[in-house]
Amino acid sequence: MDEKDFYKILGVERNASDDDIKKAYRKLAQQFHPDKHAGEKAAEEKFKLINAAYECLKTPEKRAQYDRFGYAGAGPGPGFRPDAGFGADFQDLFSEVFSDFFGGRQRGPSRGADLRYDVELTFEEAAFGTDKKINIPKNAVCGQCQGTGAKAGTSRTQCAACKGRGEVRFQQGFLSISRPCPACGGQGSVIKDPCPGCGGAGRVRATNTLTVKFPPGVETGSRLRIAGEGDFGERGALAGDLYIVISVKPHAIFTRENDDVICEMPIAFTQAALGAEVEVPTIEGPVTLKIPPGTQSGKVFRLKGKGIASLQTGRRGDEQVIIRVETPAKLSKRQREILEEFASLSGEDTMPLRKNFFSKVKDIFE
Repeated sequence: MDEKDFYKILGVERNASDDDIKKAYRKLAQQFHPDKHAGEKAAEEKFKLINAAYECLKTPEKRAQYDRFGYAGAGPGPGFRPDAGFGADFQDLFSEVFSDFFGGRQRGPSRGADLRYDVELTFEEAAFGTDKKINIPKNAVCGQCQGTGAKAGTSRTQCAACKGRGEVRFQQGFLSISRPCPACGGQGSVIKDPCPGCGGAGRVRATNTLTVKFPPGVETGSRLRIAGEGDFGERGALAGDLYIVISVKPHAIFTRENDDVICEMPIAFTQAALGAEVEVPTIEGPVTLKIPPGTQSGKVFRLKGKGIASLQTGRRGDEQVIIRVETPAKLSKRQREILEEFASLSGEDTMPLRKNFFSKVKDIFE
């Protein structure tokens, strides 16, 4: 490696961008870090050169001076060390690159966990909305210590090992490394007299009863978020949120399509042929529907505003009534005689769909 060519040391071109230089440095710093090459003097020296090259090229003024005058211009005067002069930027970058190896700094109280609760509603409850009481098992604040974890009348004290900083430092080669204090877990304080109610955790298991309002129009997969009703956070930190996930029971008659209610209505052959008034169920109760003579199976009638309210707009959908003409499964002798007489009297004019179908068949095969 050419110790005077900082670009070659980092493996980049002379016109490399600041971002390219930073990426190259990160890659090499991980590759030649002393932790991976314990006791290897050559790797340690190479690591120093990589740091020196990056220290020069990361700063526009130093890089311009190096590009103009070379190694001598950037260069090592009396007392120069390749690892000297690392400022706050180097420390920040080092922390970012090697945080996985050494952990972070002082850890504050953690926010409580989010919770999920599954609720099953009837078709009608989902359509019109409802209020339900639910019981949520969760971590709640300890009533004896109010979440501090310390016995009543006492408080947390400063950690003697780290003097409240939450981190300890140690020397690794020529670098000074910090890591979370093992005595306090990075919190900076310890509990000498734990609360007997929670054992110092500041939290206890409890069941919280809530009355939840489900708005009209919810459906399977809908989620309701209730802020602050999740697990209690550590040492007074914010509680998590509660997410209620909804499923809707299948209905015996109705199905849902977006905001419309679908109902398949069976009617007799005679009702379809002669016309009739039939009673149709809706989610609000039965209504009368007029069936015109000659209605075919599959015909859809739309009942305006008899569907489900939209969660977004509040506007109600419709009910779609799909007619299913039922063919008699069993006939008495007299009924058969009547139908046979009807068949003999029926011409093609009474069955336009059949007439049209066989006309198309004839056209295909001629």
